Amino acid sequence: MRGLLKLLVLAPLALILVAFSMANRQMVILHFDPMTVNDAPALQLPAPLYMVVIGAVMVGVLFGGASTWLGQGRHRKALRAAKANLESLRRENESLRAHNTELRLSPSASTAVVPTRAA
Repeated sequence: MRGLLKLLVLAPLALILVAFSMANRQMVILHFDPMTVNDAPALQLPAPLYMVVIGAVMVGVLFGGASTWLGQGRHRKALRAAKANLESLRRENESLRAHNTELRLSPSASTAVVPTRAA
């Protein structure tokens, strides 16, 4: 089911990407030098327009994902602490259960005074 859903989402996106790439094949020049002198920048790169746009979207997705991951760090830290606490409580619970079973099975347990709650 998951594969079909992925196909239904990714196939149209791939078709749109191919159509966009074919429609925007003209070359553009990227200037990486903000301080140009005589309109001859030192750092320039000719590239097809679709590569520039797709590259910018990819960089945006990467930066967005990284910022989201960094922003959720406190939640992951709290989850790790909660899991460690849960595991500690599970070990304590098993220890108490084993001790309780041991008390029930020991022969001296029948003579032991066990406090009860008053009703």
